[in-house]
Amino acid sequence: MPFAFGIKDIIDILLVAILLYQVYRLMKNTGAINIFLGVMVFVFLWFLIVKVLDLGLTGAILNQIISVGAIALVVLFQNEIRKFLLKLGSRQNWKFYKNIAKIIKGNAHKEDKLQFPVMKLVLACRNMSRTKTGALIVIERENPLTEYIESGEQIKADINTRLIENIFFKNSPLHDGAMIIVGNKIVAAGAILPVSKNPNIPRHLGLRHRAAMGVSEKSDALVIIVSEETGTISMAVDGAYRLNLTAEDLERNLTDLLVTSY
Repeated sequence: MPFAFGIKDIIDILLVAILLYQVYRLMKNTGAINIFLGVMVFVFLWFLIVKVLDLGLTGAILNQIISVGAIALVVLFQNEIRKFLLKLGSRQNWKFYKNIAKIIKGNAHKEDKLQFPVMKLVLACRNMSRTKTGALIVIERENPLTEYIESGEQIKADINTRLIENIFFKNSPLHDGAMIIVGNKIVAAGAILPVSKNPNIPRHLGLRHRAAMGVSEKSDALVIIVSEETGTISMAVDGAYRLNLTAEDLERNLTDLLVTSY
């Protein structure tokens, strides 16, 4: 029987390629990338032995490992799976609906985002950088941060340069926790964030940077860090750092991520 290769096979290959590429992008900045590549090598060997060479005994052993391995993968990649599902359910990834909304609303949505007071936040970070005042600021985007908001002191205040500096002032009882911004409001201060266990984080980065990475791994939040030791400004977004930013860099990143990404 001749080998048949049709349109469904092309679609099947493309879907698998897209899925693997998206999973690779998700994991390339985490410590799980080597494990993922190892799993891919193992799956390739299983396919070669079972489907191509049809080795009975070896194939039977590998089939048993594959059946149990599905549970092991859930344990190993629980954070990555959670983030993948969050991204999949985020309306940022549904271009069709975004385009429909743009057609219906025109530029109204972008104008709403432009109201975010970027410069007030940038000025506060610049001033805290000059005085080496440590700060951790989380900006909610698509994924809700309810559990982290509830861990801190809940407030509702407009974004204000002096207020941000006062919250992170060294003698303030809230300066060690994170500030959380939702929309154009400061909704919590002194919030507790999950600390990343990523082994690839440089050792010179402290607890604030690890907490920033932790929440960026579990959500699509944008996190700004001001180092208490060096005064440098950094960001964590989508499980990756943007280190040693100037005030101008910070302004440009905030504008890109909070305005033009919509």
